[in-house]
Order: sequence, then structure tokens, then C-alpha cells
Amino acid sequence: MEEYNAKARYIRVSPYKMRPVVDVIRGKDVGYALNWLSVQALKKVVPLKKVLESAIANAQDRADLNKSDLRIKDIRVDQGPVFKYFKPGSMGRAKVQRKRLCHISITLTKKEV
Repeated sequence: MEEYNAKARYIRVSPYKMRPVVDVIRGKDVGYALNWLSVQALKKVVPLKKVLESAIANAQDRADLNKSDLRIKDIRVDQGPVFKYFKPGSMGRAKVQRKRLCHISITLTKKEV
């Protein structure tokens, strides 16, 4: 079974916030996933949609498949590096702030007939 992959690294969205969005499209058809992502009014959906479109383009380039022939086999959101910086806290203390990044990887496969 052929698999088609795409990855995006160092996305400036926390993986904890990205995972509930990813859970909706896991295991679904590619057409459904693209339609669902296009109607969501969330900033974090944009990089996810780009990675999905990249995986579709990889499948079309390597095996000449249409969107209707593909489904999402695996989609993962992993923790990336964390930027740490300090902001003032109460009573003169320094509070650490964390800016989290994530890595997205998508694997597409051909639909079973």
C-alpha cells in the first residue's frame, strides 16, 4: 500500500491547541477534511490546511491520484521547541513565559474500494 507524506515543522501554534482540530479530520476522506478546514474561522487551521494540500500534491505527483481517491491514514501533532522568556511577576519576581511550537506530519493512503 502506497503512502504519501508531508511535514511542517516549527509551526507557531501550541500542540495542545492544535490537537483537537486534528482529531476531527483523522481517518476521514481528503475532500471532507479540506472542506471542513476551509470553513473553520481559526488561525491555527491555515498551516494544517497547507500541509494537507502538500500531501495531496505529493500523491498526485507520485501516483497520479485524485483527491477523491485518498484518505488520511495518520496525522500527528508533535511538540516542537519551546521559547522561554521572562516577564515581570508579582512582588518583583520574574515569571517564565513559554511560547510553544509544534510539528505536523500527515500520511495519506489510497481508499479501499
